[in-house]
Amino acid sequence: MNSNVENLPPHVLRLVYKEVSALAADPPEGIKIYPSEEDITELHTAIEGPEGTPFAGGIFRMRLVLGKDFPAVPPKGYFLTKIFHPNVGHKGEICVNVLKRDWKAELGLKHVLLTIKCLLIHPNPESALNEEAGRLLLEDYAEYESRARLLTEIHAMGGTSGAPQDPNDGPQPKKHAGDPMKRAGPSAASVPAALGNGANGVSTTTSNSNSSSSTNNVAGKKKADKKRALRRL
Repeated sequence: MNSNVENLPPHVLRLVYKEVSALAADPPEGIKIYPSEEDITELHTAIEGPEGTPFAGGIFRMRLVLGKDFPAVPPKGYFLTKIFHPNVGHKGEICVNVLKRDWKAELGLKHVLLTIKCLLIHPNPESALNEEAGRLLLEDYAEYESRARLLTEIHAMGGTSGAPQDPNDGPQPKKHAGDPMKRAGPSAASVPAALGNGANGVSTTTSNSNSSSSTNNVAGKKKADKKRALRRL
């Protein structure tokens, strides 16, 4: 998403910078702020899953994007960590009233972050972006809780602090992963050299023996023919 730094008036940028700096220095409980010096209009955060919910123990990365009409228009919120929640779409988009009809310019970003954290405690199935999660929340809470906890364990638990990750992190492909001779090990590579020119050492030796035997048979036949010819004389 393109930056809106150039589109926002200087006085708005100053207010945003001041609030983000204050949030970073003294963040709300259970929320961490990762401001970007290059783009103040995109705020990365991490929210701890509240205790007593299927999200407990997880760290959920999220971002707020300030549009060119901010603060007249609310920011857009996205979960970057996968989560099974009625009010979070499959692409991470967040549906909450404070980001829609209940938005007021004076509310500020701190209020938005606290509201989204509260959404993890009290989902609203009536405005569900994830219809399956909303249905399970109403009809089968045990299954909803199980699904939500499973995704939390898979995607939100892993020893990360919630900070934006380096794309180079994670397992790298092995250097010789595509080379079958490297995968087979040194014994496989050394076999052909030990066998000489033939594909199989035994067949090469057998071939040489057969050739010698054939030569001897021809020589013996010639000697027998020569003896018979001498007797006729």
